[in-house]
Amino acid sequence: MIFQYLKPYTPFILLTTALLLGQVVTDLLLPRYMALIVDMGIARNDTSVIFDKGMMMLLASFLGIVCAVTGGFFASKTANGLGENIRTALFQHVSNFSLTEFDRLGTASLITRTTNDVQNIQFTVFMALRVMMRSPVMFAGAITMAVHTDRRLSLILIAILPVVILLIFIVTKKAMPLFRSIQKKLDTLNRVLRENLIGIRIIRAFSRVGYEKRRFAAANDDLTGTTLRVNRLMAILGPGMMLTMNILAITIVWVATFRIDEGNLQIGDMMAFIQYAMQIFISLMMMTMIFVMLPRAIASGERINEVFKQQPTVADPKLPMAFPQLRRHCEAGLIFNDVTFRYQQAENPSVNHVSFEAQPGETIAIIGGTGAGKSTLLDLILRYYDVESGAIRIDGVDIRHISQEDLRARIAYVPQHAVLFSGNIYDNVRIGKEDATDEEVHHACKIAQASEFIKQMPDGYHSMISQGGKNLSGGQKQRLSIARALVRKPQIYIFDDSFSALDYQTDARLRAALKEETQDATVIVVAQRISSIMHADRIVVMDNGAVIGSGTHRELLKTNEVYREIVYSQLSESEIG
Repeated sequence: MIFQYLKPYTPFILLTTALLLGQVVTDLLLPRYMALIVDMGIARNDTSVIFDKGMMMLLASFLGIVCAVTGGFFASKTANGLGENIRTALFQHVSNFSLTEFDRLGTASLITRTTNDVQNIQFTVFMALRVMMRSPVMFAGAITMAVHTDRRLSLILIAILPVVILLIFIVTKKAMPLFRSIQKKLDTLNRVLRENLIGIRIIRAFSRVGYEKRRFAAANDDLTGTTLRVNRLMAILGPGMMLTMNILAITIVWVATFRIDEGNLQIGDMMAFIQYAMQIFISLMMMTMIFVMLPRAIASGERINEVFKQQPTVADPKLPMAFPQLRRHCEAGLIFNDVTFRYQQAENPSVNHVSFEAQPGETIAIIGGTGAGKSTLLDLILRYYDVESGAIRIDGVDIRHISQEDLRARIAYVPQHAVLFSGNIYDNVRIGKEDATDEEVHHACKIAQASEFIKQMPDGYHSMISQGGKNLSGGQKQRLSIARALVRKPQIYIFDDSFSALDYQTDARLRAALKEETQDATVIVVAQRISSIMHADRIVVMDNGAVIGSGTHRELLKTNEVYREIVYSQLSESEIG
């Protein structure tokens, strides 16, 4: 699957192959020219032969250098282009994943596969084009030339080569599973490091620095131990090949002296034969380099293919209903119709036969204890997951019949934990609406009660926000997240416990401003604070994934025990009214 991304670079591959084969031809010619210079020029004191063959050697060397440099350029262009294509395809594919796929593969693993694994393949392809295209041809050519030079000396090569090839095969076979293990352990190391960096405040607050150091050291030692085992295994090849090559050279010289003494071999031919023997072993050593990298590249390729084979569980319909068609339906608003959903590998449903309606202009609040399924309901509206049974409808249309882009274009979402990106305030608010004017941004920030603290910042709306909004307080981040939703002016607003970091006074001002701003939209609010939702048009009470009550604040106080307990735990008698 991965190598389909090499197709655009087929001309470069063919050109690289041709150039490197040209380099092989020049390398094979050089020992013959050297033999002629020694046997016909130096032995006979013929300077014309020395000059002529010497010029041919220089020309061949120059052509070999040109072929090597040009071939290297195209090999680099091909390998880097392949890496770019795979990374782009991975990013686009992963962008279509639902949260189920992210949960299954893990964020740390996806980062490793997009960076380290792609880099392994990229480097291996580069080396394959430079070495693997050239080495087999040089290997075959050098053997042919060696046999042509002296057949009896060639018997030495025939005796040694099978031993060397067997050694390479055994080492490579043992290394393959270790390389797969290295990539998995690299995932673990990345996950530990990522958790440590993200949670550094909690780690320090609870004095867990020592524990995290030990956890990182354990993951690091595990990775290092496996890597050392592979390197020790692979280290056998290099010295083993060099030792064999030197023994071969000594053996050739020793046998050749008898052949020369008998008059059956010239000194120049002996030197040429040694050069061909060296070329054979250099070819094997270069192929060994590929065999060293190949297991890791294969392991990386399998991990990348695993991502590509992972198809999103939430997908657009083949013939999605276009956005304008939705307006023609008489049934308006958001409707949950007997919706059930459970997370992957979970025994019990997180949402169990939930039904309620939210009409345009209504504010529906959802409340319940921890784990009641409130945030899961919001994830289902946004189609981060698909329902197991039942249906969610907007304007009478099942959201599974709408493209995800059209669906989410109608919704503004404020998450439970405010997420901001590096850039200025304009950039962050315009995430909600890319073409929003400055006036629209200012208006949204004013409604979200953010304009006051923005004006106090050194550069106002041009003030830079650090990654994750680390230079803002929790309440400031929440207000900017709300402004980002408001600037979109959608059909449905979703607030997932988005007022928890606000003080009561700011919360009250914000709710009053929101009421007027969102009067024509459907508003869904998940909250833990009763004061934030007691004036909602309808309150849905959830427990263990099921709806156990629905009504106004006063109705639920009379009829719902769970709601009454929540209210009395937060408000005094005078506040309840």
